[in-house]
Amino acid sequence: MATSSTKKTAKPDGEAAPAKKPRAVKTAAPKDPAEKAPKKAPAKEKTAKAEVVTPTPPAPAPAPSAEKPAPAPAPTVAALDVSPEEIIDESKVIQMKPPIQVRDLATRLNLKPFQLIHELMEMNVFATLNQNIEEAVAKKICEKRGFVFLAEKRKEGGGVHKVAPVVEPPKAKPVPSANLKPRPPIVTFMGHVDHGKTSLLDAIRRAKVAAGEAGGITQHIGAYTVQRNNHSITFLDTPGHEAFTAMRARGANVTDIVVLVVAADDGIKPQTLEALRHAQAAKVTIMVAINKVDLPNANLDKVKGQLQELGLAPEEWGGQTVVCEVSATKGTGIEKLLEMIALQSEVLELRADPTGNARARVIETQIETGRGPTATVLVQHGCLKVGDSFVCGPHQGKVKALLDDAGNAITTAGPSVPTRIIGLSGAPSPGEEVVVVSSEREARTIVEERQEAQRATRLAAGPGAPTGVTLENLFASIADGQKKCLRVVLKGDVQGSVEAIVEAIRKIQSQKVTLEIILSTIGPISESDILLAKASGAVVIGFNTKTDNSAANAAKREGIQIKLFSIIYELVDQVKEAMTGLLDPELRESPLGNALVKKVFELSKFMVAGSQVQSGRITKSGRARVIRKKQPIYDGAVVTLKRFQEDVPEVRQGLECGIRLGNFDEYEEGDIIECYQLEKVPQTL
Repeated sequence: MATSSTKKTAKPDGEAAPAKKPRAVKTAAPKDPAEKAPKKAPAKEKTAKAEVVTPTPPAPAPAPSAEKPAPAPAPTVAALDVSPEEIIDESKVIQMKPPIQVRDLATRLNLKPFQLIHELMEMNVFATLNQNIEEAVAKKICEKRGFVFLAEKRKEGGGVHKVAPVVEPPKAKPVPSANLKPRPPIVTFMGHVDHGKTSLLDAIRRAKVAAGEAGGITQHIGAYTVQRNNHSITFLDTPGHEAFTAMRARGANVTDIVVLVVAADDGIKPQTLEALRHAQAAKVTIMVAINKVDLPNANLDKVKGQLQELGLAPEEWGGQTVVCEVSATKGTGIEKLLEMIALQSEVLELRADPTGNARARVIETQIETGRGPTATVLVQHGCLKVGDSFVCGPHQGKVKALLDDAGNAITTAGPSVPTRIIGLSGAPSPGEEVVVVSSEREARTIVEERQEAQRATRLAAGPGAPTGVTLENLFASIADGQKKCLRVVLKGDVQGSVEAIVEAIRKIQSQKVTLEIILSTIGPISESDILLAKASGAVVIGFNTKTDNSAANAAKREGIQIKLFSIIYELVDQVKEAMTGLLDPELRESPLGNALVKKVFELSKFMVAGSQVQSGRITKSGRARVIRKKQPIYDGAVVTLKRFQEDVPEVRQGLECGIRLGNFDEYEEGDIIECYQLEKVPQTL
């Protein structure tokens, strides 16, 4: 203890101690803590230090040489957050910059795409070849294969390191009243299926749309512009079938006037009430068109009474609801309906700014061959022009072409004008807002930030986050034999139809079979869809869409079933049948007859029950059980059935016979032998 204390106090007296410190600086030069400590302490003795540091001038020379090898390994290890041991074998390191595409990762892992898709399915992650996966998922896949996954980070300003919130497009500014101009009204026809909405619109347009609809029902939202008396009216035709609830909701949310179509012979129906609720929720003006007034069983008073009960009392009954009596087939009342629509639009004083950057609402989307993703939009403000850069949800684009409702090319689209946009980077969801921005660069920046925010949200939720069904529980129940699962890859022509189909088939209730929609999107059926179906054990369903040649060949090669439909009713029925087909038939007993054991005969190798059939019949093809004192003691197949010395297929009531069941030899007089058959009965959902 004394020696240590003397060493501590001896430091300032001798020069040997400080002389050793500069030598230590040579090895400790790169280390910040070791370098700062000796420099601050002796700062008071500058003159003394100057004499001592004379031997250290050569030290700075080797210091740079010592620093040169340090930065190379140090930043790579620190920046990539792995230990030096993990990066020794560079061949086992996979470095990728997000977004991580399934196809690219499969290439880096030297795997076939369907193999990687299968592994993702085992992790409850469903993705096609061209879809992206999260870093956490990619890391797990690589670790499973013996690789180290390293995600390259984007540079400062690339959207990852920014603390600022997600960039949003410019918000709509208040428009001076001087810039507001009258705009055409947006009118939506809504109502129950087969009440004549599309036929009524045909009569207004003098077109034949209804005849071209599969199954005679509208399965898309149609947007049309009609010119009457130097005035334009934009009409939206929404499907009436119950499967298209979401589509009707979107139609009500972008409209000014809702025309509720009610058949005079049918009255108010469930979808009529639903359409009315959508219109009331949107707080729009409601008119009523009573269609099919030309039919002999039309009952106008009954329909008007139903309307009054719903709070839609006709004007002629003292109410405030405009009610028009029309016939789509005869053309009766069409002009009056248009006149009342024009009058209602004047009362509403509909105005918008036709100048400036446009804002529009997506009505429908689809993927067209040769055009890529297209969207039918309804301009709400401003003027949409060819060449405009825009953002729409997580997608961006530049308007390459604009098409009107007849498919003709136009250069501009003003307020209340429906148009189809060509030039999207992807297919947006119906209801998304299209916002024109100043440049493609700004659009790209906004979209990158939105996509990055979406990825961060998904990553925070985790790769196994449920998307409607807890797959872990589902797969566990299937393994235990509790449930079976029908997996579906769904492709459609337009987004609205796909949403409607998903909604319809998810309403199929079953405690025995589960329906799992692996993928639901628009576009033709591609090879990647087939590979996904193979990896997940799914069937491929197409609605009003085509199959690529490569997909057809892949389906034939992989044994994947493709089912194509054009009518939603048939699709839903087929899905129900497929779910039922997964169920094993139930085995039910069908009683045949019974016999009383009167005597037991002992043969050389076994015992035979001498019996008399008391009811029904005993068959050799059936099964039987031995009942003793009202308790079953044996159950097995009828292996021997004889009349006297002859084998017979069956013995009927009142006759005697010899019976042997399986290897049972413990018959007693008074036993009852019950004969029955097992029938396979198909199960229901």
